[in-house]
Amino acid sequence: MTVTVVDAFAERPFEGNPAAVCVLEAPAPEAWMRALAREMNLSETAFVTPGERSASASPTSRFALRWLTPEVEVDLCGHATLASAHLLYEDGHVEADTPVRFDTRSGRLTVRRTGDQTYAMDFPATPPVEAPVHDGFVEAFGVAPAWTGRTPFDVFVVLESEAAVRGLDVDPALASRIDARGIIVTALADESEGLDVVSRFFAPGSGVPEDPVTGSAHCAIGPYWAERLGLEAVSCYQASPRGGHVRVRPLGDRVEIEGSAVTVHRSSLEAAALPAR
Repeated sequence: MTVTVVDAFAERPFEGNPAAVCVLEAPAPEAWMRALAREMNLSETAFVTPGERSASASPTSRFALRWLTPEVEVDLCGHATLASAHLLYEDGHVEADTPVRFDTRSGRLTVRRTGDQTYAMDFPATPPVEAPVHDGFVEAFGVAPAWTGRTPFDVFVVLESEAAVRGLDVDPALASRIDARGIIVTALADESEGLDVVSRFFAPGSGVPEDPVTGSAHCAIGPYWAERLGLEAVSCYQASPRGGHVRVRPLGDRVEIEGSAVTVHRSSLEAAALPAR
């Protein structure tokens, strides 16, 4: 069995957000998947299980998909979905002109190939609703927000400037006390040409102090800024140390999230590490 590491929202290795992807022949034991996710120690490990083959016995384009951090299973993950689709196309599990359909804890997610290493993902929109600043945010992040809200998953915070987002000095221990999957911090890109907005994402309570590039956070970032800027599509940059570009097109209650991916390395599990049957 092979585990592949793919850098998602990256045009070259060692950028964007790395995800481990494991394509299974059949569902694996829960304990084994959690142990492998801890072993990989990346923000997410994706487990892909093929659906039923068609009557013609041609490869299926429908898969079950689960995402596990080293500590918890998550309901929605963009970069590991992108990484999974990239690997399925690259290894010939799906034809280049056929969309990949994933059945997940957030319903059906569809990914289509738009270029050699670029993909567009159809995800649910999760725009933030205005809410008071969360207790402990200012102490943990050392900055006062310009606007605050909540999404179904995360705290959503707008700062006054791009420099404020890029220059955040966060206390992970204090941030982990904030009751949410994670904290999205964003601002207009007032310093970088070719960008509309910048962001960072922190999820210490889920075992991820800072996520390099977070596709699911852009289900909120895209709709929020598209409405305020009057844009059909928003060019975003997640300004983590690795960094990554994300293009978001809001489509009503859905969003199209586009990005690139590149395979970095593959490893084979020894017999003792394989799931018990």
